[in-house]
Amino acid sequence: MNSLAEENYLKAMLSLSNDKGEVNVNELSKRLEIKMPTVTSMMKKLSAKKLVYYQSYKPLRLTEKGRKEAAFIIRKHRLTEMFLVEKMGFGWEEVHSIAEQVEHIQSAEFFEKMDKLLGYPKLDPHGSPIPDKNGKMVWKQYRKLSECEADEVVKLSAVINTSKDFLKFLNSRHLSLGMKLKVKFIEQFDQTMLVSYGKYDKEALSHIVCERLLVEKV
Repeated sequence: MNSLAEENYLKAMLSLSNDKGEVNVNELSKRLEIKMPTVTSMMKKLSAKKLVYYQSYKPLRLTEKGRKEAAFIIRKHRLTEMFLVEKMGFGWEEVHSIAEQVEHIQSAEFFEKMDKLLGYPKLDPHGSPIPDKNGKMVWKQYRKLSECEADEVVKLSAVINTSKDFLKFLNSRHLSLGMKLKVKFIEQFDQTMLVSYGKYDKEALSHIVCERLLVEKV
């Protein structure tokens, strides 16, 4: 059984991994807000458990065993977020910190029951894929809203940033997943977009916001 700290490292490594499945110590240090020597010490420990490939001054990689364990932690987290929203009435901006606690429960049966009660969802409340019980995670091909052109009509399908402040901002603009958005105008100077959706005809969304919204063709 892995400790809570070890699970947090594994989850962060999977989240930060690039196309080659690699992550460096500096990235991990910044994500976890832990000093690099402490991160290096943990990598040696996880390497001894056959969860991480570790060599000094080289990028880190999860072993197959480590990747599956990391995916299972993410599965528990995202299922919990979905359960809190769908069954308990929490807002999507409220669930992350609670799921951070629940994800460390070890019982696989507990989460299988949760999955069944939810009807086996594929995505969490923020549009991120939920890994299956074998650790497989399928990412859909989305575009950032910032990459769209004037007159395009798209559906808001996921968000990149799931911080409480950002999600509360989206709530204040009455933006939620599944909404159809039409790009009305793009300001050339700073790439601010005027977007219509629902009963809102010309809502201004900054480039920073549009970079964090993932969309797909309607």
